[in-house]
Amino acid sequence: MSNALVATTKNTQVAPQTAAALPPVPWRDVYAVSSADLAVYIRQLEQACLDNPRSADLRTCLGMAHAVNLDVYKSMDALEDARAVDPENFWAQLKYAELHYRIRALNRAEEETRRATELAANPLQLAVARRQMKEIRELQHTAVRNVHWTKPLTVPTLVLSAMVAAVFLIMMWK
Repeated sequence: MSNALVATTKNTQVAPQTAAALPPVPWRDVYAVSSADLAVYIRQLEQACLDNPRSADLRTCLGMAHAVNLDVYKSMDALEDARAVDPENFWAQLKYAELHYRIRALNRAEEETRRATELAANPLQLAVARRQMKEIRELQHTAVRNVHWTKPLTVPTLVLSAMVAAVFLIMMWK
């Protein structure tokens, strides 16, 4: 993250945005931001999103703030909204893919990061997306399991039900 995006004061106000700029984020280290400051910043971003409903950048920042606040569902909603507002927004797509990476939905993260590489408009964006793709693939390679539910579970369910019924009948018999 560039220093231009990092706010130097604690009471950062989210200003109306131009199409090319993201609002400043009030932290350099996500572990150092207080929950009270983060809550204020989230409220300001939510209000800014209401004031500028067509700003994918604001919604992306809101999704990032919710992620820092460890609220995955709100973060996912904000990032999905950002992608819906502007499907060609690289940062919204990349952060959406990163959120999937963070929750270890690796196959989905790889797919979404691939989309971000297609949206990259300059070498910096492409390098960031490729680095994320590399991290995802390394984690996939070393992952203990990467489950795909492709087989029906009806037979195991029927066998388990029969076993429970048999145990119940044996207990009732005695």
